[in-house]
Amino acid sequence: MSDAINLGPAAEIEEGEARVVPSEEIGTDDDVTIFHAEDGSFYALDDTCTHETASLADGWIEGTEIECPLHSARFCLKTGEATCMPATVGVRPHKVEVVDGDLVLYPNQAP
Repeated sequence: MSDAINLGPAAEIEEGEARVVPSEEIGTDDDVTIFHAEDGSFYALDDTCTHETASLADGWIEGTEIECPLHSARFCLKTGEATCMPATVGVRPHKVEVVDGDLVLYPNQAP
């Protein structure tokens, strides 16, 4: 599925917080997490850490990286690239943007 999905008001996700969008609602292989970075930007990544099964939504946003809560692997919020061991494989990024105050997700589309 590559159609745009309106997720509602962007203001519902505070800076430094994340929100999981279940895969069955958006037609993806994994849940997608929307991250509201400390600089005010929004990013969307597959939710599951590639090192071991853990929800990245439960991790810590630091700048433009998310730290996995299980073993501290880090991923770039912009690209999904693994930036710190123990993860060596990145997670898939998705396009997300704010349109008229709402978050719009484009599942399976690169940012």
